[in-house]
Amino acid sequence: MALNLVVKVHPVVLYQIVDAYERRNADSHRVIGTLLGTSDKGVVEITNCFCVPHKEHADQVEAELNYAKDVYELNRRVNASENIVGWWATGNEVTNHSSVIHEYYARECPEPVHVTLDTSLAGGRMGLRAYVCAALGVPRGRQGAMFTAVDVRLTAYEPEIVGMQLCQKTMGPGGRSRQVQPAADLALVAAATSRLWGTIDQLLAYVEEVLAGRAAGDSAAGRELLQLVQLVQGMPSLRGDALAHGVKDLLMVVTLAQLIKTQLQLNEKLTLLTSQ
Repeated sequence: MALNLVVKVHPVVLYQIVDAYERRNADSHRVIGTLLGTSDKGVVEITNCFCVPHKEHADQVEAELNYAKDVYELNRRVNASENIVGWWATGNEVTNHSSVIHEYYARECPEPVHVTLDTSLAGGRMGLRAYVCAALGVPRGRQGAMFTAVDVRLTAYEPEIVGMQLCQKTMGPGGRSRQVQPAADLALVAAATSRLWGTIDQLLAYVEEVLAGRAAGDSAAGRELLQLVQLVQGMPSLRGDALAHGVKDLLMVVTLAQLIKTQLQLNEKLTLLTSQ
């Protein structure tokens, strides 16, 4: 059992779990499913998941395992790099049936992880936890299982970050949702540049406070800043004309794309008129 295991969860997994919980049957109090991703050198990265229909009784658990296998095989055709790494369940605790479900996933992958997501929003937030399981008991005696919490973190690819930022803009005043459209390329570049300048201003203010003795220095932050400065020194100098050429190239590509789109639309209309 690897207690130093790190579990990294992508935002799309959380959205899929919440969607499965919202679509559950009226008599289902808990939803479970399979976690897909990769496991390498003590890091489990969860990039996908799907729901597995099941029913929990007082003394047993009924799950549609054939359905789970079929969905996993279909997913393998789309993304062969995603393997079974564990299972998930809604709720904020490990139940008596969790060990039974965990035994099945222990046969599907080595050292599966168990992730719980509190969809009831207890405490005003959605609690995310990850566990590993170890067998307990004496030889030829009564066996049990113990779930131990491990480190769980949220991670995201760059496209996922853009999607998350766009989703945040859909929340209007008073908790009402609104429709938003993705910004143009130049607007995204301008927004990213503005955020970068804001971050640089915060760094400069922090360094000035430390040098003036008004704030305590952080050695970890100092090492990060030193590494950042070394990276900047190794970059080639950007002159104004080079930046201008880059903007011109971007505008040329956008213009050509619009011309090609217009040409295709004209071609479709001419083809339609000719066929008539």
